[in-house]
Amino acid sequence: MTEIPVPPTDAPFDAATGVFVDHRELLFGVVYTMLGSVADTEDVLQETWLSWTARCGGAPPSGVDHPRAYLVRVAVNHALRRRAVISRRQETYVGPWLPEPLVAAEDAEGPALRSESVSLAMLVVLESLTPLERAVFVLGEVFGYPHAEIAEIIDRSPAAVRQLAHRAREHVRARRPRFEAHPRVRREATERFVRAALGGDLAELMEVLAPDVTAWTDAGGKRRRAGLRPVHGRDKVARLLTAGRGGPDHPVWRYRRVNGDDAAVLFDGDEPFAVLVLDLTPRGDRVRGIYVVANPDKLAHLPGPAA
Repeated sequence: MTEIPVPPTDAPFDAATGVFVDHRELLFGVVYTMLGSVADTEDVLQETWLSWTARCGGAPPSGVDHPRAYLVRVAVNHALRRRAVISRRQETYVGPWLPEPLVAAEDAEGPALRSESVSLAMLVVLESLTPLERAVFVLGEVFGYPHAEIAEIIDRSPAAVRQLAHRAREHVRARRPRFEAHPRVRREATERFVRAALGGDLAELMEVLAPDVTAWTDAGGKRRRAGLRPVHGRDKVARLLTAGRGGPDHPVWRYRRVNGDDAAVLFDGDEPFAVLVLDLTPRGDRVRGIYVVANPDKLAHLPGPAA
């Protein structure tokens, strides 16, 4: 995590930074949900802090009546500029691109749960929105901002924001059901899936996979024999999972909360190897989407298997 470089004995900077730190959790959640990248989110928060302290002139934030609104506006606009950088990076990315997961240590409450209302599967859907549609959706649907405030944040008219919000909602609703499986059902489905995959139980996998299941593996070209395209259909996905190729030498599975959902993390000894997140059918009885994040660069911030 990026450290804020605060002079240790400078009281005015301490005061300005204190206000920023008070809002940091909110800023992290907004920016991460817009970008889907922990590393880019930390960079945007650093840029936001620099903009904030420059605005304050190294003094307490006089002249800013609503620091929270000001900071969110600065962070969102920095995030929109960073979104363009990420989009260019994705154009040359090797294989499928998935968001960087937020993983919590078992039974832990902490930074990894700050965006727990936004699942990895939802973040994948948000990737298909335009940057402005995504910003409006995140601010309105996830964080509850009214259209008038969003208009001020992104410097658009309220009418334009309403149009952006409508398009974003319709797009998301078309790709995501309103009903989500109960957490207990998710945990049981994840455990059943992992047992079947580890045991190479093809019959069990065929039972748990939906006919139209799709598997995405994001390795960024840095894992041997990782797929370069999504795999569609129950038969193909089941064969992929039972092939046992390219796995770690010393596999250790741990169940974790990933973006607020029950999921599994595969370790190679003490090193994170992959994060596995399942997207279930509305009834929760079948797996319709499998997201595997195996790019080491996206796993560097994960807690170890003993955490």
